[in-house]
Amino acid sequence: MVSPKPPWLKVRVPGGDTYTALKTTLRSLDLHTVCEEAHCPNVGECWNAGTATVMLLGDTCTRGCRFCAVTTGNPRGALDGREPEHVARALTRLGLRYVVLTMVDRDDLLDGGASHVARTVTRLRELCPTLLVETLLGDFAGHMDNVDTTVDVSPDVWAHNVEVVERLQRSVRDVRCSYERSLGVLQRVKSRAPSLVTKSSVMLGLGETDDEVLQTMKDLRGVGVDLLTLGQYLRPSAKHAEVVRYVEPSVFEGLAAEGKAMGFAFVAAGPLVRSSYKAAEVFVLGTRVK
Repeated sequence: MVSPKPPWLKVRVPGGDTYTALKTTLRSLDLHTVCEEAHCPNVGECWNAGTATVMLLGDTCTRGCRFCAVTTGNPRGALDGREPEHVARALTRLGLRYVVLTMVDRDDLLDGGASHVARTVTRLRELCPTLLVETLLGDFAGHMDNVDTTVDVSPDVWAHNVEVVERLQRSVRDVRCSYERSLGVLQRVKSRAPSLVTKSSVMLGLGETDDEVLQTMKDLRGVGVDLLTLGQYLRPSAKHAEVVRYVEPSVFEGLAAEGKAMGFAFVAAGPLVRSSYKAAEVFVLGTRVK
């Protein structure tokens, strides 16, 4: 049995004028945010910093990964064709400086939702050209033409998460995901748009070894990933995978140093770091040193 949560995992209750205003506006615009759907511990900090992660293609994912709090089901092809316009117009009203557009997996759609994502990015660019846009996307079932559709609209950052080390893929991620496919998707993005900043994320605390984490980092650098986030897995509910260990902050610091030595433009590593944590800062710092 893993020990109780250590003190470094405690966070402040979300609050502040910016947080409250953003939450009110998001509710009034009927936008889904992964910040809330995934029970992110950093929602207050990120929203107060002017960064938010909006979830496209509804709030029901066709996959059932054992770490994720997002609802799993079969939307049966249901798609709101107005969403790209609605989301783009809504985001122009929020006063953000950086937005992450993420998605639920939609294996029920012929293109996995790629054209829907592309339309959203294109319209957002038209309405708010100064806003930095990161897309945090799925693997599109390995169909590279759909990956290309999302690359060709030129987001500032294109992200896809391998989530866990290779050995734990089958026990933690949905069976339709794979380590090799995730690396292949990231490699495809870099080969199609070499100057596009790519990003991935790994969760720790699910039973991996430090050596396995280092190998995962090497694999990600091997396919050209520029930005990396490493964070502690926290169990959303009793139905989800158990926490095997709480990783000391000093271990994260060491991994960040190793990542820098490997050639990542920037590594955000810490117990409370998430894939979209301080996304704007990661992007700015990462590209500054490239």
